[in-house]
Amino acid sequence: MNIGLVIVGDEILSGKRQDKHLAKVIELLSARGLALAWARYVGDDRPRITAALREAFAGGDLVFSCGGIGATPDDHTRQCAAAALGVGLALHPQARDLILQRMRDIAAEQGLPYEPDRADNVHRLNMGVFPVGAEIIPNPYNKIPGFSVAQVHFVPGFPVMAWPMIEWVLDQRYAHLHGGARTVERSVIVYGAMEASLTPLMEDIESRFAGVKVFSLPSVDHPVHGRHIELGVKSAADPEAAFAALRAGLLQFGARLGPELVR
Repeated sequence: MNIGLVIVGDEILSGKRQDKHLAKVIELLSARGLALAWARYVGDDRPRITAALREAFAGGDLVFSCGGIGATPDDHTRQCAAAALGVGLALHPQARDLILQRMRDIAAEQGLPYEPDRADNVHRLNMGVFPVGAEIIPNPYNKIPGFSVAQVHFVPGFPVMAWPMIEWVLDQRYAHLHGGARTVERSVIVYGAMEASLTPLMEDIESRFAGVKVFSLPSVDHPVHGRHIELGVKSAADPEAAFAALRAGLLQFGARLGPELVR
């Protein structure tokens, strides 16, 4: 199953805030032997969010969507998810209970009476209005849940909430996938060669070794190696034979080789 990430918010696209989700989700997936296949940034625009989510629901990938599930006027993700699915919105019973419990906790912390019928508290219940058929994602930070519909999972934009919620989804619902994308990489630093001249060798390696991908990472100003190419192979199985063939091809080509790397 491919895994995707949708990050919602004008503040990311305008530069007011720097996105932290992409790197962290890659880290969380890698720790479980999984890999991110794609990522998409979307501003606070209902038609664009709806279109992105419609693709997510239809695509069959495991998708995490971060941001926009609050109850302020610039939060649209809950409504867009319902529109993308063609279903209505409804207050989720478990979400309602969790939000009411959060209200009790805040009242107790502040030494104030618990007033669920107060206008601002009634408005807070909107955070539990999800597309019909949704399931909740627990939020260990403040109890206000996220939600899942099929293979698409919606969490807040706040990292302190989003990241443990994503971990919960991965461990509770997708433990059977763990390790499914683990790969081994072997590479070597190549000096004094151009990518175009090495392309035939790269194509030959991929054609000869099933399941092996060849990668080329050029650099023009590396602080240690200067101008070079990191050329390597990666595979779910041991790519040693493919790497040996790649290295032999480079030596035959007359390339000057540097350090080798294993990841």
